[in-house]
Amino acid sequence: MDERWISGVGLATIAADGTMLDTWYPAPREGRADSTTDEYDNLDRLAAPDDRRNVTLEAVTVEIDLAAPPASTPDAYLRLHALSHRLVRPNELNLDGIFGHLPTVAWTNAGPMHPDDATRLRPYLQRDGVQVVSLDKFPRLTDYVTPEGVRIGDASRVRLGAYLSPGTTVMHEGFVNFNAGTLGASMVEGRISQGVVVGDGSDIGGGASIMGTLSGGGKHRVAIGARSLLGANAGVGISIGDDCVVEAGLYLTAGTKVVLADEPVTADGTPRVVKGAQLSGSSGLLYLRNSLTGAIEARRRTGVGVTLNPALHA
Repeated sequence: MDERWISGVGLATIAADGTMLDTWYPAPREGRADSTTDEYDNLDRLAAPDDRRNVTLEAVTVEIDLAAPPASTPDAYLRLHALSHRLVRPNELNLDGIFGHLPTVAWTNAGPMHPDDATRLRPYLQRDGVQVVSLDKFPRLTDYVTPEGVRIGDASRVRLGAYLSPGTTVMHEGFVNFNAGTLGASMVEGRISQGVVVGDGSDIGGGASIMGTLSGGGKHRVAIGARSLLGANAGVGISIGDDCVVEAGLYLTAGTKVVLADEPVTADGTPRVVKGAQLSGSSGLLYLRNSLTGAIEARRRTGVGVTLNPALHA
């Protein structure tokens, strides 16, 4: 990976025990940090204790080499901001060991706080209308970034570090993890896991799932091409090329045996069968389960794939 730098002036939240809980960067940018102080001074004016959450806010200036692994909590948060501000695409920066720099936080409607303090101060929080909405290492995207040209039905289902291109619609049951997202206008009603990218004009149907690399997905980073459709409750563990359709309810993995329905039969009269991994990234295919034999088949498709409703993605 070529040397690239991202820098930003941020506002860090620090718990009373010294745990750095998060860092918000209003305007991260490409390049090394410079000596300009106006941005720092503007944030430093907001640096103050918040007794309700037992935290202190502090202005920080951070720069990161995208090829180097995260080195601190402010470093990790700048990487997540760089993705959600569309300064880098998923898988274009080093995130090795990022979990070790992200503490588990009690996320409240008033900002982050230490989970122990949330328990201890609960009566006072309730009195002041402060509610804990989640316990997690990752916050909601919309608490830090408002991506232009994007619709999100349920903000709690999109993490900071998601990369959402203009024209993307994430419906209420859609989910987008960090270091994942859409490279063009897309409809997301299913799950986009860590490391996964979805091409322009594609539709991830309701309940559909794309296998990531965090939980048993191996090291292959799945990509969905342009104008492709994952039907409702479908799933894939291989990359899908352009203009493809995966039938509703069908889960296709690297080890799935797939009949090449359009290929000539073998010498002994049986159809040609390959593993799903051999079709990874192929374009112009329809994947379906034969309703008579139960076999999973791949059939060639002609023309372009799905067409999104332009009124929903303008």
